[in-house]
Formats: sequence, C-alpha cells, structure tokens
Amino acid sequence: MRLQSTPTILFATAILAAILAVGYLVTRPTGSVITDATIGSAAITPNADHNGDATTIHYRVRRESTVSVYLEGEDGQRYYFRRDESRSPGVYDVLFSGIVEPFEITGENVKGAVLQRLIPNGEYTWVIEATDTYGKTDQATGTLEVADADTDLPDILEFSVAPQTFTPNQDGIDDRVKINVYSAKPATLLVYLIDEAGHRIFIPEFEGERAPGEEGRHSFEYDGGIDNGSDPPPDGTYQVEVVAQDAEGQKVQVNSQLTIKDGGVPLADVLAQPVGDTVRFSAESVIVDDVLLFELTVENYGNAPIRTTGPEPGYIYDQDDVFGVTGFFVESGAWRIAIDCDTCLRNYPWRWGLGTKESLTPIESGGKTHYYLMPGKRAIVNGGIRLHNIISSRNPQQFWAGLIHEDVGIALRNDFVDPHWIEIVPRTAQAAPTP
Repeated sequence: MRLQSTPTILFATAILAAILAVGYLVTRPTGSVITDATIGSAAITPNADHNGDATTIHYRVRRESTVSVYLEGEDGQRYYFRRDESRSPGVYDVLFSGIVEPFEITGENVKGAVLQRLIPNGEYTWVIEATDTYGKTDQATGTLEVADADTDLPDILEFSVAPQTFTPNQDGIDDRVKINVYSAKPATLLVYLIDEAGHRIFIPEFEGERAPGEEGRHSFEYDGGIDNGSDPPPDGTYQVEVVAQDAEGQKVQVNSQLTIKDGGVPLADVLAQPVGDTVRFSAESVIVDDVLLFELTVENYGNAPIRTTGPEPGYIYDQDDVFGVTGFFVESGAWRIAIDCDTCLRNYPWRWGLGTKESLTPIESGGKTHYYLMPGKRAIVNGGIRLHNIISSRNPQQFWAGLIHEDVGIALRNDFVDPHWIEIVPRTAQAAPTP
C-alpha cells in the first residue's frame, strides 16, 4: 500500500482549513451583542427618602454573553454594579439605587469589612458591556448624575462575643453567648452562627432599650437551643457574623470566632430498680433523735456532662436544717439529689451531690474547678436526716426523693420519687425493726 506524499497531505489540510474558515464566517452571529440599552432616569438621589432613590436599567442580550454594568467617574475610576455575569438571550430590567461593589476612600477609617456601598455624588458615564461566546464585545453607554447620596456607612464601631468558648449544657457556666454590637447609624443588624460547611443559624436580638434598627448598642443572646429542649450545634469552631445594612443598602460586616464544647441536652434519672425500692430508706419508724438513712442510684443517660455540687454523699442533716447550712447554696445549673417530706417548711430542704471529688470528673472553667457526672456514668448517693420533731397530726408522714436541676427544674419523672411512710416514735416507745 502506497502512502500519500507530503505535498498531498499539506494540500488537503489547507483545503480543510479554508472550509472551516468559510463555515465560521457563514455561521458567525452578526449584529450587536447588546441592544435597546436605556436608563429610566438620568439622575438619582439615593438617600432612602423614597423620592428619586433609584432608576431602571434596561437592555436586551441577543445571545449567550458575559455582562458587566459599571459607572465610570470623571477621574476614570470604575464602580461595578454587575461584573462578568452570565446572561442568556433575553430582555433584562434591574433597579439601580447607587449600590456598587465595595471600594476604598483615601483617609477613611472603617472598622468593619465593607460588602457594598453607595457610589459618591458626581457625574458618571454608565456602561453596559457584553461579550458573547465568540469573543465579540459590545458596549452601550449613557450619563447618570448621583446627588444627595447618604454615603455614611453603617459601620460597626464595637463588637464583642463573650464567652468565646461556649458550653451549651445547662450547667450554669458559659451556657449563653452574649454578642454586643454598636452601629454607627440606623441599620438592620443580622447576626449568624456559621459552621465550617457554611450553614447558618440566625441569632435573634435581645429586646432592650433600643428598638431593632436604631443607631447605637444592641445585644444578642444565643443558648444553642437548649432552653427549648433542642440539641445544640455539634462541638467545634464556628464564626459569628454580623452584617449591618442601612436603608440605602450599604452593608458592613464583622466576624469573630466561637468555640462550642461539652454541648448537649442534660438528661439524668433516679434509676428505677427492677425489684424492690428505688429509694432505700433505713426504717419505716425511727426513734426520735435517731437518723433516717437513704440510698439510691442516679444515671446520666444523656450526651452532656452534668455538674453537681456538695455536700458529698454521706452527709447527715439535722431535721431543722436546710442545705444552706452546709455552705452549698443553690447553684444555677447544678444537679443534686434531695429528700423532702410532708411537714417540711420548704421544698427539698436536704440535698446532696452526685458523688465525691474522687468519683466525679473535674473540668476547669473560668479559673475554677467544677465536678461532673459524665455521660453514661452512674452514682450511688446516700445520706441521712436526724429526726426529732414529732407532729402528731402527721405521724407517720411521707418522705421521698427528687433529682433537682437547680434554677432549671425538676423533670416529672424525677419529682416525688418512691414516697415512703416513716413514723417518728418517742424514745420510750419501741421502734419497728429496721428492714
């Protein structure tokens, strides 16, 4: 088989190139890429007074194109309204209120990051520029005057997030994040918690002295959803984002970092026994001035550590005592086992922690050490009350247990747990044998 000669190949290639060139010239679109470009009003006053704040930009794209819309000042600086955006063939109408991409002004001091802002007052040439897929570029131009623009930015002069490590588990320590924002002018403030995947959680404003949108200091609080019984976001590092937007549409943004750890809905129970008493009292009758003992088991069945405080198990109260005599007062968010009775003058006067320092897990927070019953762990809690008050109208009387989440509440299943009738008898009388 004979191979074709080099001149023959070169000739065939030249013929093919010529055919392709002719085909391109024949099939190439003709005419302008962009037509019918107009602007509604040749002057705007963007100051949010609802009078001449915006104008309409109208244009037609004849084929697939990349479109930019910008204004060029007398000094040659460009201010982009749209930049290199894809457009399909069709008619487009858009309102232009003077808002353009961010730019810097020499000598200004802005604390936040400018996302978009008003074009300065002045005379401009507007330009609509379109480039089709063949590389053909066309422009339409005109003039626009901008006057009386309220160009003061809604800058964020103060911004704080505290604490920056957040533990949403209702233990009374760092359970809430407080965000303070000071807006330099009236503006809508939008605050979000953003995870690494970009998912946003809206944080509402705390209603205080200033109404939303007013100039000045505003506060925001976030509890992770725990107060409503929802699971908080997973432990990790997040961004707190604040965007201030004024009535003209200018936007300024600030960001800070927030760490979530040890988060979760705290869940614990007085463990019900399959056989016998859930709360094991030492006797059904107690000689006056003797001690009524108890013992029970608590389980943390949730996914969050639960904080507890003293006194430690084993402590003996006098009947007239309340837990404050131990030096351990109510601590918001702490869990404690308590005993109550029919004739007690306050609810659950005798309280105990869910373990000893040796059996619990220490966690440092705010320079202090706190003690926790960790998820999946159990604790045996015991103690006693020295009984000496015989109230004939209520003897015997009921004693029962409760698992208290202080300043949060007592779950129904952990209130009035396993009541027992206990009699207090004079020392001259014969008490019933201890079971």
